Amino acid sequence: MSVQVAKRCFTVAEYNRMGEAGILKEDDRVELIEGEIVEMSPIGRRHAACVGRLTNLFSRLLAESVIVWVQNPVVLNDYTEPQPDVALLRRREDFYERSLPAPDDVLLVVAVADTTLEYDRQIKVPLYARAGIREVWVVNLMDEQVEVYTRPADGAYQDVSRRGRGEGINSAAALDLTLNVDEILG
Repeated sequence: MSVQVAKRCFTVAEYNRMGEAGILKEDDRVELIEGEIVEMSPIGRRHAACVGRLTNLFSRLLAESVIVWVQNPVVLNDYTEPQPDVALLRRREDFYERSLPAPDDVLLVVAVADTTLEYDRQIKVPLYARAGIREVWVVNLMDEQVEVYTRPADGAYQDVSRRGRGEGINSAAALDLTLNVDEILG
C-alpha cells in the first residue's frame, strides 16, 4: 500500500518572510530548493580555502567589471533561492540591495564540492540550467578537477568538460576570464 503525503512548498517570498520573522536565523545554513528548505552541508577547511582563493582571484582580476557574490542568495524562480559558493554578477550600483540577483544578472556560478559533489551535479547544476544560467563550474575537490557546464538548453547543459591540474579554464560568460586549475585548487 502506497501512502501519499501532501507537501507544502514555500515560495521565495514566504521563505524570506520566515527570515524576517526570525523563524529562520541568519546563521542557519539553509537554502530554498524547489519550494523545500534544504539544510546545507557544513563548510570544511578545504572548501573554505577554495572559496577564499576564488574570491581573491575573481576580485583581483575582475573587480571593476563584475560583482563577486560569495555564499549569497540568487533567485532562480518563485520557488528556488540557492546560495552558490561564488557567483559573478553584472555590476549594479546598488549591489543588489533593491532586489536579489536573478538568472539574467548571473555571469558565472561556482560550486565548490567535497562532500556535496553528487548533490551539486544532480540537483543544483540542472536547476541552474533550467534557469538559463550561462555557465557553471563545479570545483571537484576530491578528484582535483573543475567541471565546466555551458550552453544551457532544454533544462540541461549542452557542453560539459572537465579540467585537471595544469589545465586552463576560459570563461566566455565572465568577460573572457582565464584561470589555471592549479590557481583554484591551490
